[in-house]
Amino acid sequence: MKTIGTAMQVLLATILVLYACDWAQLHYRAAHGGGYRTMQVEQYLATPLKGNKAEYDYMGTQPESCASSLFPQSGDAPCWWLKRHLQHWE
Repeated sequence: MKTIGTAMQVLLATILVLYACDWAQLHYRAAHGGGYRTMQVEQYLATPLKGNKAEYDYMGTQPESCASSLFPQSGDAPCWWLKRHLQHWE
């Protein structure tokens, strides 16, 4: 049981160090003009109808900022994740 606790502490410490390094690298890039980017995201609206049906409406494209990082930073999704999810359904 003690080894599981130790493993969990090591895992938590590793994640915290990775996040801190990611944060520092993003702020270094942002200071030199390359920390954040903007991507065009397609937005769709799902409207529920009678009989368990739905109507899907295309709302157009909208620019969304993303962080050039491994983890979400400053409320922005990482660019690697946003690049794979360019369609938002609401």
